[in-house]
Amino acid sequence: MALLRATATVGSYTMASRVLGFVRDMATAAFLGAGPIADAFFVAFKFPNFFRRLFAEGAFAAAFVPMFAGTVAQHGKQAAKEFAESAMAVLLAVLFVLVVAAEFAMPWVVAVIAPGFADEPTRYALAVDFTRVTFPYLLFISLVSLQGGVLNSLDRFAAVAATPILLNLCLIGAIFGFTPFMPSAGHALSWGVALAGLAQFLFLAWACGREGMGLRLRMPKLSPETRMLMTRMAPVALGSGAAQINLVIDVMLASLLTAGSISWLYYADRVYELPLAVIGIAIGTALLPLQSRQVRLGDEEAARTTLNRAIEAASLLTLPATAALIVLAGPIVSVLFLRGAFTAVDVAGTATALIAYTVGLPAYVAVKVLTPNFYARHDTKSPVKIAVACVIFNTVCGVSLMQVIGHVGLALATALAAILNSGALAWMLWRAGHFAPDARLKSRLPRQLAATAMMALILSAGLRFAEPFLAVHGLRYVALAALIALGLAAYGAAALILGAARPADLKSFARG
Repeated sequence: MALLRATATVGSYTMASRVLGFVRDMATAAFLGAGPIADAFFVAFKFPNFFRRLFAEGAFAAAFVPMFAGTVAQHGKQAAKEFAESAMAVLLAVLFVLVVAAEFAMPWVVAVIAPGFADEPTRYALAVDFTRVTFPYLLFISLVSLQGGVLNSLDRFAAVAATPILLNLCLIGAIFGFTPFMPSAGHALSWGVALAGLAQFLFLAWACGREGMGLRLRMPKLSPETRMLMTRMAPVALGSGAAQINLVIDVMLASLLTAGSISWLYYADRVYELPLAVIGIAIGTALLPLQSRQVRLGDEEAARTTLNRAIEAASLLTLPATAALIVLAGPIVSVLFLRGAFTAVDVAGTATALIAYTVGLPAYVAVKVLTPNFYARHDTKSPVKIAVACVIFNTVCGVSLMQVIGHVGLALATALAAILNSGALAWMLWRAGHFAPDARLKSRLPRQLAATAMMALILSAGLRFAEPFLAVHGLRYVALAALIALGLAAYGAAALILGAARPADLKSFARG
């Protein structure tokens, strides 16, 4: 499947998921606000997601997809299916033990990941209860990652990209359907998370079966292929763990700050993750199997060209998104969340965190685009060295900056660490000869930056004009929509005038 078509498939479903995600977050903000119950739930939600990103979406996917795709190419689908079943058996056994152990140890676990809760018995007890309910989500969503790797390797991206929609539907249903029957909306959302994991697993089990890849449950056995998978996973787990430790450290440090800091960081993270997911994750997901095939066939020139076009496409979309989020941070947060228990103070806290996170958005996307090149070559060690350095950098910066600007310092430290990460990845690929900016990329990037600057100026002027309307509850939605439309039109016109993009680019992107 061509890179553009695969990216568009993943991106369109991701966009639908993110729109539903905003509906979910709007409901969460209205029911929970940014108080103790919200902080406790967000800790409970982040903890299983930490392990999901560490093992499932990080280490496992990076090691499994190239091996599975290579097995399909060399030995056929049946051999690949047997490899997937063997991998699933081992993964399931390991995760079952982890989940059971975590359930028993949850009081001590919460004391470690949210030390600031220790002085607040109510918030601490809620976090323990919520995390015990949400943690089994890890088991199901990790199996979903394996099933997704199978489908993506077969160029079947739609079902995998649609699974987050189920998560959002389950959480929306839980907050409206379960809350009246439970002690709080936090309890309802926690059960929604657990049910969402099961729903996603069953959906992809059906999708795999439809492709003739229905995976049977086997007894765990360390076959040579499974041993190789685990060997390749180890350095990626360390690297992914380093990156995810940044998030855990943020939660730990935020728990020591003003109540609500964890929630402000969560809501800000949700907003800036929209362009990150639609652009960065979509391109990275489509890029890994494509570059794995190109590298396996020895076509280095095609692999370099694909990477150049992926960077060009990513920057074309990410740069204006970055500028727009910085200029419109306040109105966006206000329109999305200012209702119910979510106050004007929460808007200010979330908006400032959003600006700080967004500083690193181009770097976040660049990491998603550059990393598949390493994994396609089975080089899972190089990104680890960078990730460990970034954890140290992020921790030192976070501790230092939070003394001055509180929770905003944690967000800014994360952004600066991402900039360091992306720069180091690009340098390592360039040094190895796997990445060399071609003439087209060198020409387009400055033009994209100029078009983005023009859009930002126009959007800032439009914001000053729209401010009175943004203060009126009934008109703020229309005013924000008008500003977004203005930004899109301004950037599109500037990009065409300056030559940052041309209609013919779509055809070249489609050719990969």
